[in-house]
Amino acid sequence: MLMISCESSTLRVLVVDDHELTRLTLQLAFAGQENIQVVGSASNGQEAVEMVKSCHPDVIVLDLQMPVMDGWIASGEIKAISPHTQILAYSSVEEAFLPDKKTMPNFDEVCKKDVPTSELIALVRQLGQSAGNGSISK
Repeated sequence: MLMISCESSTLRVLVVDDHELTRLTLQLAFAGQENIQVVGSASNGQEAVEMVKSCHPDVIVLDLQMPVMDGWIASGEIKAISPHTQILAYSSVEEAFLPDKKTMPNFDEVCKKDVPTSELIALVRQLGQSAGNGSISK
């Protein structure tokens, strides 16, 4: 009998937001998706940096404005320890004040919080393909 491991094809996602309801909602949205596993959640950037070391996510959905350590600083620290991890800047900042992706070198993509859930999931999957699903040493 041939045994195939599905673990390498599972997209590992870390959710980081200071609002508990947003974290729980994102976890529920991703939990219902095939081949996506939420490996953790954090309420600030400092927690996210620590979780990257232990959870080895492929993609991080990272809020920009948080207490303790914001997403801007956290993204730089995360890329320093895990350069292949894809980071999605997830923000409620008005588009006029949200910098272009080109001016945000530590973020792989930018997404407003009012995006439809299906688009967010598709974007996370796309970033997961860029991460190579498993190219990060675990």
